[in-house]
Amino acid sequence: MDILDHPGIRLRDFIVTREGWIFSSADYYHPEGVRGVLRYVPDPEGERTDGARNYRKYDFDEAYDYMDIHKPEWVQDVHVIPWDQVERVLSPPDRLAGIWHLDPRIEEITMTLLEAGIPMDSIGVTGSFLPGLQISSSDIDLVVYGPRWFIARDIIARAKDDPQSSIQHLDEGMWERIYNKRIPEIDFGEFKLHEIRKGNRGMVGDTYFDLLFVRDWDQVSEPQGRGTDLGHETIEAVVTESELAFDSPSVYKVDHPEIGYVLSYTHTYAGQALAGETIEARGMVEEVNGLRRLVVGTSREPKGEWIRSLTLLGSSG
Repeated sequence: MDILDHPGIRLRDFIVTREGWIFSSADYYHPEGVRGVLRYVPDPEGERTDGARNYRKYDFDEAYDYMDIHKPEWVQDVHVIPWDQVERVLSPPDRLAGIWHLDPRIEEITMTLLEAGIPMDSIGVTGSFLPGLQISSSDIDLVVYGPRWFIARDIIARAKDDPQSSIQHLDEGMWERIYNKRIPEIDFGEFKLHEIRKGNRGMVGDTYFDLLFVRDWDQVSEPQGRGTDLGHETIEAVVTESELAFDSPSVYKVDHPEIGYVLSYTHTYAGQALAGETIEARGMVEEVNGLRRLVVGTSREPKGEWIRSLTLLGSSG
């Protein structure tokens, strides 16, 4: 999609700069440039290729190190790409429409969603498949937009229970791999209990896939921005609204005398609790325009910060 034609840039879109650098969008709101994180840089020795050019993939910390050296003026809390440096926006729905019938694994998941009534323009593919830089071991990151995500998640959950479907539950080894990658502050048993209930992870053949939430356009609004940090705190509160619990950041409206919302910037705690449940959360209290919220995930691997559904844990025995 040409930069002049795009209607806006949402979370999990990719951006290609004039230098060929590829970023993943990290936000919905981009007033001073596109807010994203560097993912791939052209490199003749790179291990990824789109068939025309080789690229090197950068993990989160590597990306910041690279940007600190090569584009320090673009580094804020995320990387902010000036608008005049954006050449193309890669759209997950456009990419999926072009490749879903070429990969039997993606075809299986897509057909499962389509046959159950999810429209094609509400589904996309992101991650390494979006710029065509996947390798044989790549996971599949699918997105579904807005409230249809919850319907799609339930469709996938039913497929995993269907012995005729090639969409399967994760085995213990895969759960351990995910846990060790995330390094959360809760133990493996708690982590797995929360994750199984979320229902948005699965296997197709030997390939792991994730069903990721992205807001519909009518759910996108200007964020409140950064506030003033007041210090770490642990709270217990009842979740009163969890419509955006699978977003990034995850948003939980809570009933608490001081804190109005709990936000999580780490995917580990996306979808961690449902409306009506009591949570225990520890993070940084932040004051914005006179309102206070608790932010979990103030670092890439948040130490000493977590969200736990006490209701879920209590019901499990």
